[in-house]
Amino acid sequence: MNELLLLASAGFLAGAMNAMVGGGSFASFPALIAAGVPPVVANASSAVALYPGGLISSWVLRRGAGPIGGVSLLLLSAITAFGGLAGALLLLKTPGATFDRIVPWLLLIATLALAFGRRLDLARLGTGASRWGLLGGQFMLGVYGGYFGGAAGIMMVAFWVFAAGSDPKAVQAQRTFLVVAANSAAVLFFSAAAIVNWHSVLLVAPAALAGGYCGAHVGLRLRPVQVRIATVAVAAAVTFLFFVRAYA
Repeated sequence: MNELLLLASAGFLAGAMNAMVGGGSFASFPALIAAGVPPVVANASSAVALYPGGLISSWVLRRGAGPIGGVSLLLLSAITAFGGLAGALLLLKTPGATFDRIVPWLLLIATLALAFGRRLDLARLGTGASRWGLLGGQFMLGVYGGYFGGAAGIMMVAFWVFAAGSDPKAVQAQRTFLVVAANSAAVLFFSAAAIVNWHSVLLVAPAALAGGYCGAHVGLRLRPVQVRIATVAVAAAVTFLFFVRAYA
């Protein structure tokens, strides 16, 4: 019963966070660890559990998705999916003890993205990267999405601002679509490799869908800065605890 309450609550919070600002894995991943799921399996299971919510979001926003920096969304999706597959394979090859040491640093990167990524709304710093530079960067972001994925969407938007001069407010549909592209490849791989704790997924996933629905409505009533501060506070606390867990 305690496990049910823990995972359902974490799933609801994760879905709400993803709907409002992103970073839902900061809630679902540590909850799975607390429930006794090994770290690598917890990461894979978190990705699978949160996947349906992202898929629904991408379907809703599909009409607003277009090319980025002159590169078609179809090509970017393919590159991102290959990256997601590579990241998933890399996760499978990472020993559990090594992953325990890596996770706090990945969480720190994601926390910084959550804290400062949105500030790019104030400065368009496009560098006019080449087509190959944009594709290469997107592939690496796909690898990150498949390997861990925390705040991957915010990292993508930040990269597009720097590499293609994109307007952050105009690429939210692309962000959702390409995060799903990375996760699609990773989720298929995790399922085929049998490293998903399906019992936990069945507890987290429905709650995440409910949280996403509620979070979308609550987000409309809250000031964006309030949502961002709360999300970054949660992310920072989780990051600190994982550093203590790994290195103390």
